[in-house]
Amino acid sequence: MKKILVRAASGSVYVALIVAALLLHTPYMFYGLLVLFTVLGIIELHHLVDNNDTTRRHKLLVAILDCFGGVSLFSTAFFFLVDNEITVAFFLGFFAYLVARIVAQIYITGENALQSFAHSCLTQAYVALPLTLLNVIYAFSPGLLLAIFIMIWLNDTGAFCVGSMIGRRRLFERISPKKSWEGFWGGMAFSVIAGILLYLFGDGIFGVFDDSPWRWVALGIVVPVFATWGDLAESLLKRTVHVKDSGHLIPGHGGILDRIDSLLLVSPAVVIFLFITALF
Repeated sequence: MKKILVRAASGSVYVALIVAALLLHTPYMFYGLLVLFTVLGIIELHHLVDNNDTTRRHKLLVAILDCFGGVSLFSTAFFFLVDNEITVAFFLGFFAYLVARIVAQIYITGENALQSFAHSCLTQAYVALPLTLLNVIYAFSPGLLLAIFIMIWLNDTGAFCVGSMIGRRRLFERISPKKSWEGFWGGMAFSVIAGILLYLFGDGIFGVFDDSPWRWVALGIVVPVFATWGDLAESLLKRTVHVKDSGHLIPGHGGILDRIDSLLLVSPAVVIFLFITALF
């Protein structure tokens, strides 16, 4: 019971921070929260990598550089959208990161240089870039971004509830033995229903699809598909390094990557979805 209460309390804080950042229409709260996610996600990914690479004597330097690169990438997109003059500074900062990371590797000895570069590229491609793309969705509508979070959360809830009750056929046993096809379809049903309800009762709050219920239904399908792939992708990383959780930051939930794993594939998928729907 104590674990359930701790999990519920920490999960509530996580949800409350996101809801507040999006509903209060305070861009800098959104910025600070997502920068924090970026830094913590990159640090956790470095920790996972280090489990298989214990010879990295300069891991702190590399982690700092990668965090700087991720924050510069996210900040470039954010300040471009709010029309701030310091956009160029962050843009140049990201290129400075690329140069500094390559030069730093020249002086790092005792490790596989190609593998080290690959790890740094992974932090930018897997964590920083997907979180950066949330700025595009935020520019469309903060309410739409909140709707996507709601769909992800309800997909997780529906998948767990339906999978626990009637789950029989394994979805991807090699990576995640507990996931079932029944849970997957249950999560999608929750997500689609959420999209319909947001269309009916959102009253213009939740985004740019107020004239099209079918776009909400389509979004309710896109989100659980890519959320599931995002969850499986992180599970694959953890299985590769033989750990249960990406970290211990959030009591009862694991690390920040365990909380945003679905989001890391949902964000680029939704950005593509938005641009495709804008054409029709």
